[in-house]
Amino acid sequence: MKKKDIRILLVDDEPDILEIVGYNLTSEGYQVFTATNGIEAVSMAKKKNPHLIILDVMMPEMDGMEACEVIRNTSGLENTLITFLTARGEDYSQVAGFDAGADDYITKPIRPKVLVSKVKALLRRLKEDNGSQEEIVKVGNIVINREEYKIVNDGEEIVLPRKEFELLALLTSKPNKVFKREVILDRVWGNEVVVGGRTIDVHIRKLREKIGEEHFKTVKGVGYKFVL
Repeated sequence: MKKKDIRILLVDDEPDILEIVGYNLTSEGYQVFTATNGIEAVSMAKKKNPHLIILDVMMPEMDGMEACEVIRNTSGLENTLITFLTARGEDYSQVAGFDAGADDYITKPIRPKVLVSKVKALLRRLKEDNGSQEEIVKVGNIVINREEYKIVNDGEEIVLPRKEFELLALLTSKPNKVFKREVILDRVWGNEVVVGGRTIDVHIRKLREKIGEEHFKTVKGVGYKFVL
């Protein structure tokens, strides 16, 4: 996918952030759209169907956490990449952010070149997805459509956010195999994204709620495995 075809939605209530960050992303060749609060962000996301949303946390009317949850539950936007933009010292929990459905977070102030580098790292996942093989995998009563990012469990279709889907796809690729935590972080989040160990725990908890507690076994001090 060419840069000129990539759509980025930048959401912040600070005009300076919108101007500076927007300028740097536009200079890189991306299509950039902006919004100043969560309500505008949801509306713009539905209209533009962006590949990536850079979402401020503390905003009027609807904050970033609420907006992220709404977007994640909007048909067609389940797999849009979302990264939070948060100021140091804000009352913000990384775990809460990932729990809301974010893929990453960026702490401000941040140098424009560093932010662009992080954006490139996030967008690299789009290339990886486009290069993957079309594949439908059946594991027990679960059918995983890797091309459409769709899960069917016991005949019921389940919509999973991108990271939950990728984690499930990884664990089910080899049932009963224990995947070490560092392997999961590398395969699902990538080396370029720094996340805490609790991020995996949050996503496993959500998969247990949606797929079934009995399918996910914790191996203390090692990692997780999927059991039939």
